[in-house]
Order: sequence, then C-alpha cells, then structure tokens
Amino acid sequence: MAKQKVVVGMSGGVDSSFTAAVLKERGYDVVGVMLNLWTEPTQKDDNRCCSTDSQYQARRVAAQLDIPFYIIDAKEEFYSIVVEPFIREYINGNTPNPCVNCNANLRWKLLLKTASKFGIDTIATGHYAQINKLESNPEEIQLLKGLDTNKDQSYVLSMVNKDDLRHTLLPLGELTKSQVRIKSTEMGLSSADRPDSQDLCFLGRMDYREFLLKYAGDNIFPGNIVDEDGNVLGKHDGLPFYTIGQKKKLRIANNKEYFVISKNNTTNTLIIRNNKLDEIREFHVKNINWFYSFPNLPDSIQCNVKIRYRSQEIPAIIHSESPEVVSVLLNSKHSAEVTPGQIAAFYKDELCMGGGIIV
Repeated sequence: MAKQKVVVGMSGGVDSSFTAAVLKERGYDVVGVMLNLWTEPTQKDDNRCCSTDSQYQARRVAAQLDIPFYIIDAKEEFYSIVVEPFIREYINGNTPNPCVNCNANLRWKLLLKTASKFGIDTIATGHYAQINKLESNPEEIQLLKGLDTNKDQSYVLSMVNKDDLRHTLLPLGELTKSQVRIKSTEMGLSSADRPDSQDLCFLGRMDYREFLLKYAGDNIFPGNIVDEDGNVLGKHDGLPFYTIGQKKKLRIANNKEYFVISKNNTTNTLIIRNNKLDEIREFHVKNINWFYSFPNLPDSIQCNVKIRYRSQEIPAIIHSESPEVVSVLLNSKHSAEVTPGQIAAFYKDELCMGGGIIV
C-alpha cells in the first residue's frame, strides 16, 4: 500500500521541524516546503520566518529526515496580500492582525497550491490546534483548541477557510510545547532548542511605527489630543501610532492618567479621557468565517468570545444580522478594549466556532 503523502510547511523552527519528523515517523511520505516571504529590506537577517539562517535550518532538518525540501518565492504575494493591507488598515484608523490574514489568505492557499502541483492533497503545519473530521459527515470539520492552553493557536486559525483546513494535519495540537522540545531533542533535530519566532515577521526588529513612517509617512500627520469636550490637551505624532485603551506615551502636561477612547480621522484628533474606559458591552464583527455548521444560522448563540490572541475569553451572546455579520453582546460583568481591525474568535468550550473582523 502506497504511503500517504503530505506537504509540511517548514520555517526552520522547532514546531514545524517536529511536525515533519513526527509525520514521517507515522509513515507519511513527507515533502518539506518553505514560503520565502517579503521582509523589510533592512531587516532580512532578523526575520525568523525567512532569514538565510532559517532557510539553512529548514534545509538541515530536511536533510536529517531525508525528505525533499523546496523554497517557494512568495514575496510579491505576501506584500500585496499581507503588507499592503497592514499599512492601509493602520492609515484608516484600524489595528489589523496580519498573522491571521496571512494564514487565511496566503499561507494555506500557497501550501495547498504547491501540494497540488506535487499531486498531494494534504498539508501540515506546526500550529497548536486540533482538527476533528466528523464521522457523520467527513466533509465537515471542527476546529478545536490545542491541548497546551498556553500555546493554543486556534485564534490565529479562526479565519482559515474550513475547506482548506479539511486538507490539513495539525499533529502538535495533541501535545504541549515542552513535549515537542523534549521529543525533538530525543530525535536529535537540529532545531530542538531554537527560540520561537516573533510576531510580525516582516518587521524583524523594526518598530511598527518606524515601518509606517517609512512606507506611509505621507499619510501620517501630527494633530491635537483632545478630551471629550474638545479641549486641547496635547499633540499626537500621528493617529496610526495609537490604539484604543492606550495610556502610555501620551505626553499630557499634567499628572492625571489618561486613556485613548477613540480616533477621529476626519479632524485628525486623538480623543482621551482621564478616568476608566467605559465598559464595552456591544460591538459588531464582519466577514465571519464559520466552522460551526449552521443549516440555518440561529438568531442568537451563547458562547465565549476572544478579542485578542492573548486575551481571556469573555461570555457573550452573538446575534446574527446576516451570514457574515453579527453583533456581540458581552456579559455585563466584563469589559474589554475592543479594537476595530482586530479579530474576534467565538468558542463553545473547546470548539472554535469561527472568527471575524471587529468593526
């Protein structure tokens, strides 16, 4: 019987390396693929996803495992699909999540496209989440949290199309990070002790404010910082450099503690308040990507919502306004710094129901 083939997305890090190793150990015919993504030119050596060293590490692991390895040039696609929207959203006053966008609209698409060229219909990545194919209907899948609660990455996969996930293996979802490190060491993988990569790989060590000034400086202007009554309290350096809820680096000439509560792009003003943020109970989410199978979407669903990758889940009721738009009513005992452009992911216990973009 022929071995089942799988393309593994490799970055040179321990997670993707172990994914390739454990799948080969389980009897798969593994092909390693690395996506060479665009990086800010001055930061090429600090991009842990695509640096020369990362490519070397991935090749080294592939040689250890005796598997074929290919590097796919995806710089142009990455810039147009991930980097340009990142810049545009900040200029428009939002706070985007480029990692979620990359997974949903670039990484999975390119890995599956590459696999198809090899005559392979399954891919695998080193994400800490689980995919469950329903026995009652093999065409349906469920996205579940990873076993390791500290590393669970279901949030960053919440916008990946379920048809793409149906062709995906996530072997790390049933393991903890410490287990992956230990097992990688036992296997003798050269990446076993390699540090985790950082977010926003294309920035390297560059601060996002510096990046925005370099690539969109003509659209960023200093302006007034005002209170809710319109009184001018100071000057800001440019609206894209501030987020809702921020209380540091406001440079207000008194000793009171202020919070950013909103941004007005029309008047180029940053609005602040010197007391606690309002408790936010309701907001909207668009472009919903559902994993949960709804023959007819219920009018309301009780669930938990996560509004940042590292935030705690908040009990909520979501109300359907259309198949792709919901309103979210948070439990009155909770408040949240809800930020337009970020991702809201919805959960029922261990099940990730889907995700969307906060309006």
